[in-house]
Formats: sequence, C-alpha cells, structure tokens
Amino acid sequence: MNNQTEIERTQSNGADERQNGPTPGTESALRPAVDIFETEEGITLRADMPGVSKDRLNLRVDGTNLLVEGRIGITPQDQMQPLYADVRAAVYRRNFLLSNELEANKIDANLKDGVLTVRIPKRAELRPRRIEVRTA
Repeated sequence: MNNQTEIERTQSNGADERQNGPTPGTESALRPAVDIFETEEGITLRADMPGVSKDRLNLRVDGTNLLVEGRIGITPQDQMQPLYADVRAAVYRRNFLLSNELEANKIDANLKDGVLTVRIPKRAELRPRRIEVRTA
C-alpha cells in the first residue's frame, strides 16, 4: 500500500454528530483507538475495545469498506441511574476504506483482553519477492 492510499475514513455522518450531536433515532458510538501497521505481507489493525466479547463483536466487509463494531457487555438496568458516567455509549464503531492492494476475503481477526487484532494480507502479486538468479 502506498502512502497516498488511505485505509481509514470517518463515517459519513461523523462531522454532523460532532457538531450537532447524534441524529434522532441513531445510537451514539465510541470510536475505539486504533493503531495501524504496514509490513511487506499486509496491514495490521489493533483496536482497543474493552468490555467487548467475541459474541458481541461484528467485523464486516462490504465492498471496500471494513466495519468494526462491538457492544460493551455491561447493560444498565432500567431502574439504574448513574451518578456520574464518563462513557455514555455502549457501542464501539469504526469504518475503514480498504485499498485494492489488500485481499479482503482473507482477513484474519483475533480478540484478546479487549484488543482486537485484524490482519489484512496484501495481494500475493504485490508483495515483494526475491528472484533467484541462475547461472547459465
């Protein structure tokens, strides 16, 4: 992947939500912190998603978009009213635009200790390879 290709894009309604608050009928979401690394083999994303279990995680590819969504396992009771709450949303959500250099059908994901690791390999023909030189 070259430096000009972006893997990440913000949600189309993200700017509006930051300025005007969430639109009626939509659920507000947290943007998990994500580290992105590139190697010769592909791209690795590491997303901090504490409180999300494997069964509450949704990782989906739609064309060139990768959606990462997870629900926090703690659901407040209707009768409970928080005295103070730093986190009001119970959903993590990030959206990424995948380069054509990546093989979206070979994505591998692992969730451990609240950290989601997603590995997206580069297409084989685009990976660097060593060419053996023979003598005649």
